Amino acid sequence: MGDVLVALGRSIRSLVRPGVFIHLVWPGVVSTLLWIIVAWLSWGALTDWIGNLIGVSGKGTVVVKMLVVLALLPLIFVFAMLLVSSVALPIMLDHVARRDYADLEQRRGGSNMGSVRNTLRALPKYLLVIVVSLPFWLIPGVALVVPLLATSWLNQRLFGYDALMLHADGDELVSLPQEVRSRMRLLGGVTALPAYIPVVNIVASALSGLAFVHFLLEALRRRRSANSP
Repeated sequence: MGDVLVALGRSIRSLVRPGVFIHLVWPGVVSTLLWIIVAWLSWGALTDWIGNLIGVSGKGTVVVKMLVVLALLPLIFVFAMLLVSSVALPIMLDHVARRDYADLEQRRGGSNMGSVRNTLRALPKYLLVIVVSLPFWLIPGVALVVPLLATSWLNQRLFGYDALMLHADGDELVSLPQEVRSRMRLLGGVTALPAYIPVVNIVASALSGLAFVHFLLEALRRRRSANSP
C-alpha cells in the first residue's frame, strides 16, 4: 500500500514539471471533444441501439439517454488512454526517467510495436465487457461498478507494459508485473476512479499512466538493488 501512495504522490508532483503537464491534458481534451461530436451526430442511432439492447422502446426515454451518457464515459477514457499510451506516455516517461530514475539502466525489453500488440489484445476484451454488461446497467450500481472494474483492469494491462518497456529487459517485463500484481490491481482501481469524475476525467488517463510509470520503475529499481551483488 505504501508504494502505491508513493507512486500517486510522485505522479502528482511530476505534473508541474515543464514538458509533462501539457501531455497530461491534451489526450483527454481531444478524446472528450471527439466523443461529444460523435454523440451529437449519431444521437438518434445511439439511443435506438441502446434502447433495443436493453429492451426499452422510445429514443426519448430518460433511462436510455442516461445510459448513452454513462456509456460515453468509458469510451472517452479509453480513447484518451490510447493517445496516452501511443504518444503522450513515451514523452512523459522520458522526462520522468531522466529526472527521477537516471540511475536505472534502460534494457529496452519492450518496444512501441509490442505496446501496440498489447493494446490490440486488451482493448476488444474491455469493449466486450462494456457492451455485454449494458443491459444490466439498469440495476442500481452496476453502471458504476462494471466500468470501474473494467477500467482498472485495462489500466494494469496497458500501462503495466508501457511503463516498463524502455527500462526492463524481456524477463523483467513479464515477471515484475506478476510479482507486484496485487498492488497493481490496487493502483489500477484507484486511478480508474477519476475517469468517472466530471472535469477530472479529462486528465485521468494520463495521470494513471504517470502513476504506473512511477510505481513500476521504483519497483524495478528495488528489485535490481536487491539482486545486485
